[in-house]
Amino acid sequence: MDLVNIEIVLIEDNPHEAELTIRSLKKHNLANRLVHIDDGQDAMEFLFSTGKYENNIGMLNPKIILLDLKLPKVNGLEILKKIREDERTKHFPVVVLTSSKEESDVFESYKLGVNSYIVKPVNFESFTNAVTEIGLYWMLLNEPPAF
Repeated sequence: MDLVNIEIVLIEDNPHEAELTIRSLKKHNLANRLVHIDDGQDAMEFLFSTGKYENNIGMLNPKIILLDLKLPKVNGLEILKKIREDERTKHFPVVVLTSSKEESDVFESYKLGVNSYIVKPVNFESFTNAVTEIGLYWMLLNEPPAF
């Protein structure tokens, strides 16, 4: 996939939740340019063009990063912190989409500059509706600045 045209980066380790997210976005034609990454270390390499992605420097400019917090290898808060510290990525919109209702996770996410924090609904229909609304907002309604 051409990285310049990637619109959604989904960082989610739960295959079932990733599949539901992708299916909900596809239903509304919002997942045509989506990349799914299932662990924190791979996400870091992808976002910062290191490791197996070292040839991708400067190519990525997503409309939204959907970030789970509880990830293997590197957790979502560490990824968010790095995104906001790096000049190349600090403007990327990041929505935390997680099962964590812990006040410390919410507080730390906003402290680090998250654009939105959404707790994943447990109910299937509520989950798919939430993902669809997130996708519609960030892909169609939000007007990002030109970088």
